[in-house]
Amino acid sequence: MSQTVGELSLPKPSNRVPSIDILRGIIMVVMALDHTRDYFSGFGGDPLDFHHASVIMFFTRWITHFCAPVFVFLSGASAFLSLNRGKTKKQASWTLFTRGVWLIILEVTILRFGWAFNLDYHRVFVQVIWAIGWSMIFLSVLIWLPEIWIAIIGGIIVLGHNLFDRIKPMDTAHPTLWKVLHAQGSWKYGDHYTYSIGFYYPLIPWIGVMALGYCFGRILLKPAAERNKWLYRIGLSAIVGFIVLRFSNLYGNPNPWHHQDSHLNTLLDFIRCQKYPPSLLYLLMTIGPAITAMPLLDKLNNGIGRFFTVYGRVPLFYYILHIYTIHGLALITGLAMGFPISEFTSSMFQHSQGWGFSLPIVYLYWAMAVLILYLPCRWYMRIKMQYRKWWMGYL
Repeated sequence: MSQTVGELSLPKPSNRVPSIDILRGIIMVVMALDHTRDYFSGFGGDPLDFHHASVIMFFTRWITHFCAPVFVFLSGASAFLSLNRGKTKKQASWTLFTRGVWLIILEVTILRFGWAFNLDYHRVFVQVIWAIGWSMIFLSVLIWLPEIWIAIIGGIIVLGHNLFDRIKPMDTAHPTLWKVLHAQGSWKYGDHYTYSIGFYYPLIPWIGVMALGYCFGRILLKPAAERNKWLYRIGLSAIVGFIVLRFSNLYGNPNPWHHQDSHLNTLLDFIRCQKYPPSLLYLLMTIGPAITAMPLLDKLNNGIGRFFTVYGRVPLFYYILHIYTIHGLALITGLAMGFPISEFTSSMFQHSQGWGFSLPIVYLYWAMAVLILYLPCRWYMRIKMQYRKWWMGYL
């Protein structure tokens, strides 16, 4: 059995599920929209504040909420599938640990420079790659447990972490540690507190998401017909769970929804769930539809499916390049318009008055960045498929 991607026909592993690569590719492309908006949009407020942002701006930001949870969940599933491609548990554990450490190093070096285009380490920020790295490190330990215990631990974390929402960092003995684990915030240190590290992705919920994703991998090994039944059951159950819990306003998100001045605004408030840290309802709202879509994506055996597969096969390679590409496009555009280079190297996403574009232009730059990356990603995907060197798993 073989698979053709970009005119390259290679053996297809028996447990490879096409929808994983397609879904991951879609997520990577959509993610680039959010970062293009960060660098190019002229809107300076919260895009999810529907009282001030347009509906299109709201959904431009909201749709990208699917990216981080789905990617972390699929990372866990991929870790499970790797055990069924000849790796021993010891090998899989070591790979998860070393990849996790590598991702953390990447976050504060290569990626940090890509975001800021400077080497001023007075301000450091750690985001989704940091969270994935630590989640992999924790999963490298968890995989030694029976699967049922991994599922229980992951379920308790995802279902129960909102019980700690009311605990603020200053209420704890170690405020900085609590910011790292559950409450988004910064750690300021040094003389006159001139240095800071921003923890944008608190770790606890993401560790739970990856653990559940790992257990989800077992379902992906089932025959297609049986697998699809499970995918629909799990995905639709998560969607129904989100609707019921969100409607009740009882639990699962620190900010309840309210009736607004219009039905549309009420809907927007209903689906505006907390990402930092990711609430239970945020995770149900995003992972549920993604799982439900997987049986349909398995049938996307055409040019569209192959297009997204290219990005889905090389997610980290794409992630690194897309930051440099989007930031580079902003820098080139700014210089052409007469802005000083410091406008795009002194701080992240903070620009002087006069910079920024309307959403149609933002979408144009987004499409440009994605298309620029297609050929490099296809090239690297082919290299990975042909040579399968151990170090390629780290990029």
